[in-house]
Amino acid sequence: MAVVNGNGGNSAGDPMRVATWLANHLAETRKGLIIPWPVGPAFGINPGLSIQLQEGSGMGDIVARRFEAAQTIAREAGLLALDYFRNRGSLEIERKGLQDEVTVADRAVESFIRDAVARQFPGDAVLGEEEGADGGAVEAAAGTDGLWVVDPIDGTACFVAGIPTWCVSIAWVAGGEPTIGAIYDPNADELFAAWRGHGAFVNDAPIRASDTRSLTEGTVGVGYSTRVRPRDVLGFLDRLLSAGGQFQRNGSGALMLAYVAAGRYLGYYEPHIKSWDCLAGIVLVDEAGGWTNDFLAGDGLTAGNPIAAAAPGLTDEIRRLIDAG
Repeated sequence: MAVVNGNGGNSAGDPMRVATWLANHLAETRKGLIIPWPVGPAFGINPGLSIQLQEGSGMGDIVARRFEAAQTIAREAGLLALDYFRNRGSLEIERKGLQDEVTVADRAVESFIRDAVARQFPGDAVLGEEEGADGGAVEAAAGTDGLWVVDPIDGTACFVAGIPTWCVSIAWVAGGEPTIGAIYDPNADELFAAWRGHGAFVNDAPIRASDTRSLTEGTVGVGYSTRVRPRDVLGFLDRLLSAGGQFQRNGSGALMLAYVAAGRYLGYYEPHIKSWDCLAGIVLVDEAGGWTNDFLAGDGLTAGNPIAAAAPGLTDEIRRLIDAG
């Protein structure tokens, strides 16, 4: 439980916003420790308050339950997708646009995720690649309710072609900040998961971004879509290769971001990506000690934005390669 002390009256603020704040600070707190309570109109809390964390804090459980659920749902959804993948010869493929495909598997897996969220957290809003946004999704992400952001199969082109570089990506955003990320690669049986303030993991083992300080010592993931001009990515590739770096594109932005978090890639860049492809990966990279840009700036949640990620020792170098374009 949480005991509020001080002279702030009976204003305890909004429970979900407070829970998100706690989730982002619990790594530095312990049972019985008294810490300053956040103040200001964003929280609706009066000055002069403090909070004493005691065992079984219900507010922390709000986010903790979603963290556990995100991992379970991602794994179960991934296994469902894997069954479709193994029988993909019978799948009907639709074209949403140039180099943009969707199958019954994408829709079935997203429906599975939405149903799982609805059962466990009735009223939680969901934004998904295939079915779009529930009513009030943007407000939920920015405010108190939180929003699940889902890509049922990130890397559909690879999925359809029989290439095993695709994954399920699930994020939870609250208070305008990506807070939970879960990415499951069923082909490798790797579950990447992160909770802001609590670290990043793959199959429960802690992961960290690479500690290298030279682009010549590894590979940078690069993404591309027909939403941008070819020269928007070719310039970056030219500068990267001229600096002695190497690149790889595996067809899944979410999976490449997870690889940055795990220290397998030195960074990742894509001139334009959608939120369901990257928000889970952003939490992973941040919690693994890496750097990411402010993807949610402007209307990034609904319209997308550029995405950039880097190992901590290469942040300035990768930003320079991007900004020089």
